[in-house]
Amino acid sequence: MIAIMIDSNVLLDVMTEDAFWFSWSAQAIEEAADRSRLVINPVIYAEVSVRYSRIEELDAALPKTMFDREAIPYEAAFLAGKSFLTYRQRGGARRSPLSDFFIGAHAAVAGYGLMTRDPTRYRTYFPRLLLIAPD
Repeated sequence: MIAIMIDSNVLLDVMTEDAFWFSWSAQAIEEAADRSRLVINPVIYAEVSVRYSRIEELDAALPKTMFDREAIPYEAAFLAGKSFLTYRQRGGARRSPLSDFFIGAHAAVAGYGLMTRDPTRYRTYFPRLLLIAPD
């Protein structure tokens, strides 16, 4: 069974019932859950946490029965750093690695697919990563 990491933007679309993205994101999660293991990591958890005032509310929104929680492997952290270095060499302005680098590197190192609605950075820095994204 393939595992799919779910990017925070997709989760937030569903949690906020985003007027534009809710339908795509909800359907994509539902379809992936039918045939794949869904995964989040601490970076995704942190990004989604801004919607909630209590950890218990967040844990209820991201039930462990639906979303497996995994730590970021050290190999992924290394890849995230190297991807960030490439970003800086190409003129990127940020001074510290963006969350997308940790998310993309984790999915890449673990051999997971990644569901996101913002695939540009992932395609640029993780070109072999299987992406589930809107057309």
